[in-house]
Amino acid sequence: MTLCISLSARPSNNGTRFHNHLYEQLDLNWIYKAFAPTNLEQAIAGVRGLGIRGCAVSMPYKEDVIALVDEMDPSAQAIDSVNTIVNTDGHLKAYNTDYTAIEQLLASNEVPASYSVLVQGAGGMAKATVAALRDAGFTDVTVLARNETTGHALADQYGFQWRPELDGGPADLIINVTPLGMAGGPDVDTLAFPQETIDAARVVFDVVALPAETPLIKAARAAGKPVITGAEVATIQALEQFVLYTGVRPTPEQVRAAEEFMRAQ
Repeated sequence: MTLCISLSARPSNNGTRFHNHLYEQLDLNWIYKAFAPTNLEQAIAGVRGLGIRGCAVSMPYKEDVIALVDEMDPSAQAIDSVNTIVNTDGHLKAYNTDYTAIEQLLASNEVPASYSVLVQGAGGMAKATVAALRDAGFTDVTVLARNETTGHALADQYGFQWRPELDGGPADLIINVTPLGMAGGPDVDTLAFPQETIDAARVVFDVVALPAETPLIKAARAAGKPVITGAEVATIQALEQFVLYTGVRPTPEQVRAAEEFMRAQ
C-alpha cells in the first residue's frame, strides 16, 4: 500500500475524503491520512525515511518546508511557497498547486482583469493568489497585511500596493487569504471584511475551505454577490496533487463524485 499525507496546523477531512474516494474509484492500493505535526522538520524527515509518496502542505508551513526539500519545481520556486511534496525514492520535490487553482477559478468565473482587488493576507497562500492575479493581467491590486515586512515585500514583488489595514476605498474583487472564518480556529465566526466592503464588491472570494460556507461567503451570498469559495480551490488543488502523486488524471465524472463525497460530511 502507498501512503500520502497532509500536514496542517488544523487538519480537516477534505483532502482525506477526496483522495481516498478517488483511490477507491480507480482501484488504487493507496491511502491518505491527515496530520498536525508537532515538529515540522521531523515530519518531513519521516516522509523521506518512511517512503511516503506525497505530502500536502497547508498553513502555516508553506514557506517553512522550503529548507527541508531537495528540489523546487518552478510552480513553487517562483512564489517561494509550497503546498505539495512528491517523494521519489527519497528525493523530495516541492510544487504549488494553489496557484493553478486560483488561476483556473479567476478564468472560469470570468473575473475581468480591469477589476480593482483587495487581497487580505501575506502568507504562502497569499503569494499564490497575488502571483495568479498578476499573471492574469490584474494591475490594480492592494495587499492588506498588518505585518509590514511581509505585506510590503509581497506587494513590491509583484508591483502592487500595500496597506496595513482597510482604510481606503472599496474594491471590485475582495479576497480573503487569512484564517479568518476557518473552522477550528479562534476566528471561526469572524467576518473577514466589513459588511460595507462586501456590499461594494462585485465578486467575493474566500480561500478558506472549511467550512465551505464561511461567514464571508454567507454575507456575500446574502448581499447577492457572486462568490468563489475555498471549497472550489480545495478541489482543484487536490486534483492536481492527485495527478502529481499517482500519475493518473481522473475523468471529470470521477472528480465530481469525489468532490461530492468530500463535501457530504
